Amino acid sequence: MARKFLYLVALCIVLVIAAAFALALFPAQLTKWASVPSVAFAPVTPLEANAYEDPKMWYSRPGIGVSDPARWQPAYAQDGAAPAASAGTSADLVAPGRPAPPVRPFAVFFVHPTSYLSRASWNAPLENGGDAEAERIARIYLRGMASPFNAASEIWAPRYRQATMGAFLTDAPEGRQAVDAAYADVREAFRFFLSTVDPKTPIVLAGHSQGALHIKRLIAEEVKGTPAAARLVAAYVIGWPVSTLHDLPVMGIPACAAPSQTACVISWSSFAEPADPALVLDAYAAGPALDGKAPGTDPMLCTNPLTGMIGGAADKRDNLGTLVPDGTMEKGSLVPALVPAACDKRGLLLIGPPPEMGSYVLPGNNYHVYDLPLFWANTRADVIRRAAEWKAAN
Repeated sequence: MARKFLYLVALCIVLVIAAAFALALFPAQLTKWASVPSVAFAPVTPLEANAYEDPKMWYSRPGIGVSDPARWQPAYAQDGAAPAASAGTSADLVAPGRPAPPVRPFAVFFVHPTSYLSRASWNAPLENGGDAEAERIARIYLRGMASPFNAASEIWAPRYRQATMGAFLTDAPEGRQAVDAAYADVREAFRFFLSTVDPKTPIVLAGHSQGALHIKRLIAEEVKGTPAAARLVAAYVIGWPVSTLHDLPVMGIPACAAPSQTACVISWSSFAEPADPALVLDAYAAGPALDGKAPGTDPMLCTNPLTGMIGGAADKRDNLGTLVPDGTMEKGSLVPALVPAACDKRGLLLIGPPPEMGSYVLPGNNYHVYDLPLFWANTRADVIRRAAEWKAAN
């Protein structure tokens, strides 16, 4: 009996080692197998024209109160104080025991990243409260990624029938259909946002990953050439590639070349070193971009979040605060001077040796999940500064 037990233990060890080797050698194939739905694509019925009048269709919007995840405000760790503002930044940050800084008169439309991981359908459900796990993860994402924008007088973050993770891991037409269906919801939410916010109020568009993809398309289709373009403070298209040749011309607004510039695009994708971005670069090269073409080796737009400018490098001393999460990812604290930032020739943002941020680092030292938390305080300072510049110019 003891010998059989040892054989079983040995077999389990062999299986674990084999699985580890398989994941290391074939990460893309195994991730695709585990994530892409095997069910047929079910056409998504368009929402009613007034669907977003219902407060239940929003994670964040005016009037929600203390349960609004985007209004969460972290403090600095270990009773530290906010660092002194360096050139081009703002010291309007929060330290332990101090109230949150006052809000500014601008409105943010934020689209959360993919939180629906199920293979049961191509798009997340919304009815009956939606998928419980996807809803929980979405709120966590909003706490960490939308909260840098909480100096705004209004933050709007819609629930939408997001495409499942597997939709981005397949070339099958169902993947594109799922993304298009998700975008249709986001577009309806954005139209309601514009119809509700005072037309004199400047706006900020922001999103991460799938959310950034939808923001990029919104700018090209719903903002370019409209009155909304004149109200745009900046667009934070984070964690999704923006091609300088194939996306920006279609979007109709330039990249942010200076920390005081407005009506421009900010984008970065974070990797620790040594970085292995092959999977990301291959997917980006194959496209298509907004103009319908494959970007190939055209570099991505890389905004340095520590300087607010295109490209370049900045020391970690310029990092006003990284939001380091706890084990649950639901809480965290700000740690200044944790990581530097440098854009490489491919348009990737390199952050030096891998910082300890949690267990959600992707293969290749890809810090995708942490793109915004890594630069939480600088992002907050950046949007405050650009909103002030917009107000001064208008």
